[in-house]
This record gives sequence, structure tokens and C-alpha cells, in this order.
Amino acid sequence: MSGNSLSLDISTLYLVATFVAAMLGALLMFFWRQEKIEALGWWGAAYLLGAASIALWIAGGENLGFGLLLAVNAVGFIACGLVWDAARVFHGRAPSVIGVVAGAIVWLAAVIFADPLSDHARLVLGASIVAIYAALTAAELWRERRKSMRSRWPAIFVPILHGAVLMLPIVLGDVMDGPGTNPHAAIWVAAFAAELVFYAIGTVFIIFMLVSERTLAIHKTAASVDPLTGLLNRRGFGEATARMIEREAKAGRSITVMIFDIDHFKSVNDTYGHPVGDDVLKVFANVAVGALRITDLLGRVGGEEFAALLPCAMDEALLAAERVRDAFEQSGVAIDGAPLATTVSIGVAGGPANTELDVLMASADTALYRAKRGGRNRVEAVLEEPLVLDHSRRGSVSQASRPAHEDVHAFVSEAHA
Repeated sequence: MSGNSLSLDISTLYLVATFVAAMLGALLMFFWRQEKIEALGWWGAAYLLGAASIALWIAGGENLGFGLLLAVNAVGFIACGLVWDAARVFHGRAPSVIGVVAGAIVWLAAVIFADPLSDHARLVLGASIVAIYAALTAAELWRERRKSMRSRWPAIFVPILHGAVLMLPIVLGDVMDGPGTNPHAAIWVAAFAAELVFYAIGTVFIIFMLVSERTLAIHKTAASVDPLTGLLNRRGFGEATARMIEREAKAGRSITVMIFDIDHFKSVNDTYGHPVGDDVLKVFANVAVGALRITDLLGRVGGEEFAALLPCAMDEALLAAERVRDAFEQSGVAIDGAPLATTVSIGVAGGPANTELDVLMASADTALYRAKRGGRNRVEAVLEEPLVLDHSRRGSVSQASRPAHEDVHAFVSEAHA
């Protein structure tokens, strides 16, 4: 293949990369306006700036003049910085303007203050800057590995591949004086032009995978969360407790269930209206979250009924229940300056982690009923015994009778006092 033909092919590849980047950038900006996802705007701006930089370089080349050529290259490095910054923004981190322009500043400083800088040195420096941004992008996505996003591995692989394509010929020493004198360099430039198209398309594909996965996660979370209190709803509480019970059962630890029922809640709604009732529910949710541990699960499972699952034994759970009861009573809710009595009755049931949730919930509900009958604003508890094998009949399993309620109630009474 002749030099002119190769030059034409390379120019064609870069021209294709320019059009692809421009179209994808416009598409990302469109979805940014539609979906209001800030990171899409950053990614779109990066693609548009990159397309503009490549287009100016193809159109003018060395004829642009020293100053304008420097500016075109700087814009290209800023585009690379924007890709990295978009990954930061997508995962909830603050934008880094300094980080975005750092590559361009390093490039300008090196070319201006180290003049004359050889073509080989410029190529190494430019490739290194782009490769560093690619590595930073991959690192930003790797930092989110704890979220177990299915799109994580391709999202990390593509920027790493991009950086490797840039740095490999430099590491191997194949690039010496530019494509004009080194046939290996010319082949590398053509390979990089082709990879640039792949990188542009592959990155946008991954962006939409990440956004789609994030959107699905948001919708799934919304379906599992009570919009008034921000706690898990009945469905979300059931799914989360199933996972916790399985985990605690494998570890052989005990679990405890609580059911909370706000006292006289219907009269609050009837007397003061539903907005005041909603405020009382939100106050209780905040109080309960503050009184329980971060490892405890809490959800709203009915109108004024809440439930919690604690990975701990009964004695520790009873102390936590008493904290909730006391904190809610002291919450200081007032209507038009007049204090409103806020109390909650709590039923607690505990047992080994292999106890079925329905069994614990039913027992906690029984304990809650006793708390209501006993005068409200109190904690009542039931302790489920573990399932034991009945050797008198093959294959049969029986549950030992519950211990006397007086022992558990005495502990609650001491805590209440």
C-alpha cells in the first residue's frame, strides 16, 4: 500500500471517528435534556469537544499555526478529562474542574516552556495524558464495584483498552519520529484511528447500559419504599428480611421481630386531619431510625403499623424497643402550641434465625395485642423456642412450647422502669 493511500485511509478513519463522536455527543445531550441526568451532559460535551478537536486537526493539520494547533490539542485533552469527570458525576461525586483541565495545562506548559519539543516527545506526552485519563475513568468505575452493577466489567475494560492502545507502541519503542519516517508508527496511527471509532461507540453503549441499570435500580427502590416515611414498605421489608434471615441462619445467630402500633392514631386523624397524622408517622419513622442500629431493618407495613427485624437476641432487642418507645413519647409533637401525646405499643418476638418470619410476625402481633390490652405505651414480648427433632416419629418436627411470658415481661418491666 502506498504512503498516499495509507494517509488517505487514516484521514478517512479519523473523519468517520469525528462524525460518530459528533452524532453520539448530540444524542447524549438530547437524553441529558430529556432525563435530567447530569452525567449525560458531561459525556455529551466531551464527545462534542472531541469531535470538534479532531475535525479541526483533520481540516487544518500543521497549517493551523502553532497557537491554534496548541488550542486544538488542548481541547482534545479537555474532552478526555470530561469523560473521566462524567464517570465521577454519574456515581455521585463532585465535578473536578481542575482535573478536567489538568491534562491540557500540562500539555501547554510542556510545549511552550520546553520548546522546541520533538515530535516524538509530543506524541509520548499526548498519549500519556489520554492514557492517564482512561485509567482514571476505569478506576472511577472500579470504585463502584461494591454496588455489583452488571455493566461494571465492560465499563472498566473499554477505557483500559483505549489507554493500552495508546501506550503499547510507546512502551515497545516502535514510535520514533512519527508516521512519516517509521512504517510501524504509520500502522499504529491507523490502528488507533480504528480503535477510536470502537472506543466512541463502545463507551456510549456502556453509558446507556449504566444509565439503564441505574434507572431500573431507582424504579426497584421506589417500588420497595414507602413514599411518606422513606422506610421500606411491606414488599421491600419482606424481601430485605428474607435476605437477612438467610444470612443470620448460616451464621447461627438469633433474630428478633418488632411490631409497632401508634396509639390512638385514628383519633389523631379524626381530630386534627390526615396531614397531622402524616406528620406523626414521619416523626415516628425518624425516631425509630435514630433509636435502632444501622444494621436493623425497619419498614412501614400498614397504616400506623411499623415492623423491624434485628439480628440480635431478645434481651438486646428489648432494650432497643424501649429506646424507641421512650424516644417517641418524648418527641415533643405540638399542634398550635399544644402538646400532642405520642405513644406507641410494641410487640416483640425472638428466636433462632431459622425460625420462619411469619411465625415471628404472628408472635410479635400477639405480643402487640397484649400491649394494647395492658394499657398501651408499653413493650410486650414472646420468645420462640427453636425447632427440635421429634425422634419418636420419623421425619416429624415439633416446636417446643414457649417459655413463661412472665420472665420476658419482667425484663420489659425493668427496662420500662
